[in-house]
Amino acid sequence: MINQVSAVPAYARKTRIGLGGEDVLLRLCLAGLGLFLLFGLLLPVYTLLSKGLQDADGNFVGLQNFVSYFREPSVSVVFWNSLRISVLSTLLTLAIAGVYAFALTHSRMPGRAFFRGVALVPLLTPSLLPGIALIYLFGNQGFFRSALFGHSLYGPIGIVIGEVFFTFPVALLIVLTSLLTVDRRLYEAATALRAGRVRIFFTVTLPAMRFGLGAAFFATFTKVFTDFGVPVVVGGSYPVLATDLYQKVIGGFDFQMGAVVGILLFIPAAIAFLAGQLLQRGRSGGIDGRAVIYVPARSKMRDLACFGFCSAVALAILAVLVMAVLGSLFKLWPYNLSLSLASYNFAEHEPSGWGAYRNSLRLAAGVAIFGTAVVFFGAYLLERVPGAAWLRGAINFCCMIPLALPGMVLGLSYIFFFNSPSNPLGGIYGTMAILILSTVVHLYTVPHLTALTALKQLDPGLEAVGSSLKVSRFVTFGRIVVPVCLPTILRIASYLFMNSMTTISALVFLYSANTKVATVSIVLLNDNAMLGPAAAMSVLIVATSATVVALQWLLMHGLLRRTQAWRGTES
Repeated sequence: MINQVSAVPAYARKTRIGLGGEDVLLRLCLAGLGLFLLFGLLLPVYTLLSKGLQDADGNFVGLQNFVSYFREPSVSVVFWNSLRISVLSTLLTLAIAGVYAFALTHSRMPGRAFFRGVALVPLLTPSLLPGIALIYLFGNQGFFRSALFGHSLYGPIGIVIGEVFFTFPVALLIVLTSLLTVDRRLYEAATALRAGRVRIFFTVTLPAMRFGLGAAFFATFTKVFTDFGVPVVVGGSYPVLATDLYQKVIGGFDFQMGAVVGILLFIPAAIAFLAGQLLQRGRSGGIDGRAVIYVPARSKMRDLACFGFCSAVALAILAVLVMAVLGSLFKLWPYNLSLSLASYNFAEHEPSGWGAYRNSLRLAAGVAIFGTAVVFFGAYLLERVPGAAWLRGAINFCCMIPLALPGMVLGLSYIFFFNSPSNPLGGIYGTMAILILSTVVHLYTVPHLTALTALKQLDPGLEAVGSSLKVSRFVTFGRIVVPVCLPTILRIASYLFMNSMTTISALVFLYSANTKVATVSIVLLNDNAMLGPAAAMSVLIVATSATVVALQWLLMHGLLRRTQAWRGTES
């Protein structure tokens, strides 16, 4: 009988970790990743939860803070405002994103690449920008204020419109992914059975969309429920949990009540996240790897209707962006609409001047470099290094927590944890280091999943081959894994850079006079009724993010051309 163990190729066998120097170092690196998440995520969140159960002197009072908070007359109003706004914004976003995704995948309308590109523009903008643009469009002195039929922009109307703009690309990408996996054979079978277009939609297309719509619902709901940027600009006197948390901590220095609001903000977001994860797991089990990509046939009426709908949505997105640009150029809106660059002279409008924008660049660069290194090497340790299964499982679980943790809650937890006199790490409080750390932790999950996906596609025998040749795993990582995964690394760095430029929620609690970033500057400028400079700073952020996207595309294109040339030479 053939020995089954020896029949397995050497490169396919799992290498057993011993107690050599390299193995100990790898385990120490894995432990280091665990410590990073412990001090950057778990302990701050635990401190926040503890503060919610303590009084101002640090004495344990149980749920007394929650009882006191809910006794406030406005609390139920704030909570239900947040819930109503989140549900309404999510439903509108899903309706628009669902039709838009259907048009991109199930029609032959012209300009599909253009429409897809325009739909992703809001990803480059801070959530403050749509609120600012909406003031120019529909505010009390806006150009189209009559379009609201006498209703005020400031309140639920403005928040819903701004949130739909801000969350639209997120919902679109999720629904688009579900539609791209629809098997063409299902449509061919339905056509062979002489089913009409309406029946095919309800029996084939809509069932294929339901998982994507469900996942998009929970993702969008979480994003709206925890967003701070849109409500703080156009919320007016309509309070939601995010602005209530800001007012209690920044306006009233009531940290105990702030901890209570932070916990209340976290619970619905965590529930929505868990529901979305369960839905995604149910979907992944039903994907057929033999599916054939669906290519729709031409239909003049359908293609024309899809083109009209996508044109209207794209026009609305571009109108918001163009209005923000024009608003930054108006000399004195609404009295003097001549164009000027005066709003970009930030030194005349706030003490930090251009310093806030430079700080954002420093923050984004630091997050991109440090975050990419930690995320990718951490994912490599979790995916490719055997041994310590319990530790890897615990770290993997912790890596998913930031996706369910609102940024404002993380920022508030950092105040409690790092500002404690007994914390030896308190020296980073008020510095750029804490902004970089909080941003990396806040954005950790998506790059982590991206890195894991890329590493799973590598041959599992790479490390085994290197081990048989007595080549260090670190050498294999540097000479093989990194070059092969370089496109993924670039995508991770670009994602971290852009989101660091646009994020506001955690930073609004952690900045100091010397580390004020551009998004915080926008909030302060808006509070001081300096709408033009606020729009100018927003436009700078968009321009910077767009530049990064363009550079990433050029680098990826260059890498692809070099790979194709190398393959041509080899063949």
